[in-house]
Formats: sequence, C-alpha cells, structure tokens
Amino acid sequence: MMFPLGVGPTGKDRAYLRPETAQGVFLNFKREFEALRRKLPMGLAIVGRAYRNEISPRQGAYRMREFIQAELQIFFDPATFADALPFHEIASVPVRVAWASEKHAPTAHDIPAKDLIDHGLPPWYVWHLVQVQRFYLDFLRLPRDAFRFAELDEKERAFYNKIHFDIQVRQESLGGFKEVGGVHYRTDHDLKGHEAGSHAKQSVTFGTSKLVPHVLELSFGVDRNVWALLDLSYTKSDRIVLRLPPRIAPVPVGVFPLVNKDGLPERAEALYADLRKRTTAFYDDSGSIGRRYARMDEIGTPFSVTVDHETLEGKGVTVRERDSQKQVRVEERELAGKLARFLSGEETFSV
Repeated sequence: MMFPLGVGPTGKDRAYLRPETAQGVFLNFKREFEALRRKLPMGLAIVGRAYRNEISPRQGAYRMREFIQAELQIFFDPATFADALPFHEIASVPVRVAWASEKHAPTAHDIPAKDLIDHGLPPWYVWHLVQVQRFYLDFLRLPRDAFRFAELDEKERAFYNKIHFDIQVRQESLGGFKEVGGVHYRTDHDLKGHEAGSHAKQSVTFGTSKLVPHVLELSFGVDRNVWALLDLSYTKSDRIVLRLPPRIAPVPVGVFPLVNKDGLPERAEALYADLRKRTTAFYDDSGSIGRRYARMDEIGTPFSVTVDHETLEGKGVTVRERDSQKQVRVEERELAGKLARFLSGEETFSV
C-alpha cells in the first residue's frame, strides 16, 4: 500500500510514504503515558496526510492517492473503561444503526443506546457512538436520515478489529451512503505488534493491574467529511444557497451599506472594522443589496448586516438570516454579542 520514493541528495535512497497516520501515536505511547501522569483512559489525536496506491477513477475525488486523516486513539483498560463513563446519561439516546446484513440498504434503525448492549456491544463502545453521532447531528447539523453507523461483519472488517462500525453519510452525488470515518475496537493488537517488532515492552501499570492497553480508534477522513458537508449543504432552486452550519462557515458575517451615499458606507465600514476584531467578516458595497445577499448565500455566510438610513437615526441595523431570509433589527451596541450567540447556537434566530 505504501509508495516508494527517492530521497537524499542523489535521490537513490528509498523511503516510503505512510498509508496511515496512527503509527506515530503507537510509537510514542509509552512516552506520552509517562508525560500525562500514567493515567488511563488516555487519548492521543493525530491529523495528517496518508498515501495509498488504490485510486479508483470511477469515484472522483472520493478515493485519492493522497488524503488527510484525523484520528483519535484512546488507550484503556477494558476491565475498568466503562466505569469512567457516565453511560446513564445517554442510555435512552437513539443511535442510527444499520447492521451488517442490511448495510447495503438505504435504511437505518433508531436503537436506544442501552439496547445496543443487548446486541453485544460494550457500554464504552456505545457511549462513543453517541458522542460521534452528536458531532454529526448537533454540531455539523446533518439531517438525521442522512447519517448512520454501518456494521462490518467478521469477513469485512480488518482482522485486528473486534468491533467495527463505519460512519456513513448519504451523498446523492455518489449514489447513497458512503464511509466518512469509523469507530474501531482494535484490542491490544497495535501495542503488542509494536512490542514484537521493537522488543520494547509496552505494558504499563495502572491501578493494581499491569497490562498492554487496548485501543478504541475514532477515525475520520477529513477530505471526505468536507465533501459530504458541501454535498448536503448545497441547494439550488430559485436561488443558490450553501447551508453550512453557522459554527463552521468560513465567513460568518457580511456587512453592507444599503446604498453608497448619505454617509452609509462610512458607518458600515466602521461597523465592519469593529466586528472583525471578534470574528471573520466580509465587507461588500458592490451592486444592489439583493446581489450582495445572493453572493453571501452562495458562499455559505449565515448572517448579513445592513446599515441603512434608520441606522443613522440610532435605530440599529438589519440582520438577515441566510436560510429563511428573515430579517430583524438589532441595536448596534448589542450586535456583536447577538451574532456570537447566533453563531454558537445559544440563541435561535427569530423574528
């Protein structure tokens, strides 16, 4: 799976590009365990580029030779891991699951977390499924029916994974549910493999136990997740709108003068300069106000602020919400705080 390449001043020395990012975490486990005060569970995250010789011309940019991975390796003692997690808080949360026998169908079941244990999943594994699902549904705001965990059976999953569920998002541009990540219970395979190859003991003492920790891996394809988010966010009907979640929109706020006269541009530029101290903003005074709104909609900007003649009279500014196109007036002194609450989700936009 690895790519050979020439390195050094002559280019005759051979090196190989990594097919995974996780190896660096396993190699540094013992050092990090000591640095982090010898505690389990312990999570180590890594983000970086990986390379594979498995390009498929029929899947466009979905399967590439070079891609970006984001992984969290959680090292733990399987005998005590569940004790450290407040499972009772998520026991009744419905989890979107497609079992191995039905993962090729475009469906999923909403199964309470506590019932997944009856299917043989450990409480700590289910707890992490809920946290991953919350990220996609609550933070990224994916439609619920566009998300699911798909089980891989013993023949499909990697030999070292005892439990493996893919994280899948429905993408119409690719014909249905596609993998964007995974939740993998890798047992103690990785550290024991490192120990066998390096002859450096990977066992640690934790509490009254001496063990080689097991690993739960949360793995995400960064490129795939960005593509999935764009795929689901882009809509085109009477207008083009990129409905990105406000928290992750690259440009959260646009600022405009209603017209380019009567002192409105100067007032709008001052407001823009003030907002830029707190968040990313974009100033636009080109074309009609309708064209400016349309440009913001197309790049996913969730809120637009317009300075008009009433602003000069001390009556605040107009704030427009991208998806509903509704508008409210907000006093200038309250604007920054109001926008911050809209963007974080603390306050809902309402007329």
